[in-house]
Amino acid sequence: MVKVRKLKLEGALEFTPPQHPDRRGKLLVPYDEQVFAEAVGYPLRLGQVNHAVSRKGTIRGVHFAQVPPSQSKYVYCPQGSAIDYIVDIRVGSPTFGQWDAVVLDSVDYRAVYVPEGFGHGYVALEDDTVMVYLCSERYNPAREFGVDPFDAELALPWPDDLTHIVSDRDQSAPSVAEAREKGLLPSYAECQRFYQELRSRG
Repeated sequence: MVKVRKLKLEGALEFTPPQHPDRRGKLLVPYDEQVFAEAVGYPLRLGQVNHAVSRKGTIRGVHFAQVPPSQSKYVYCPQGSAIDYIVDIRVGSPTFGQWDAVVLDSVDYRAVYVPEGFGHGYVALEDDTVMVYLCSERYNPAREFGVDPFDAELALPWPDDLTHIVSDRDQSAPSVAEAREKGLLPSYAECQRFYQELRSRG
């Protein structure tokens, strides 16, 4: 049976699938729609699947999309390992600015669910780390943004024993305070309304 664990941030979840090994290898189900829908309250609408291969030390994020519809993500690591960070950047949230982290790897094949309105980022701990994310919406560059992964307000504990590799986009991303001042961050109230709409549909 899939193990489901609630993370520190309300709505964010961790899924650990059972593995079925035999002399040929092993079989597992990274995503089970019924288990997901029971845990979240509605099924995941699949708009796009991302497959990212990263060198050791690569940091991707912290990214988010405007609500609605934003973009929720179900993320797992079929090869290598990474530390995955979920960040609450919803203005007005009781946990605004807080984060949680899960190690995703090809040993336990854990997955995390990142709800709409949250920030998401990760760092690859090995070369050729593969991250797969099932996204509820297709990529929409006009509505997708990021915040500085090294923002002191977030204080994300990126491993300091790695040489960080960061894109120009992420390096030039605004701080949380700057993004809030520009009106880019999602609203907690708007997110709650959208979650309720998704539950009513589901």
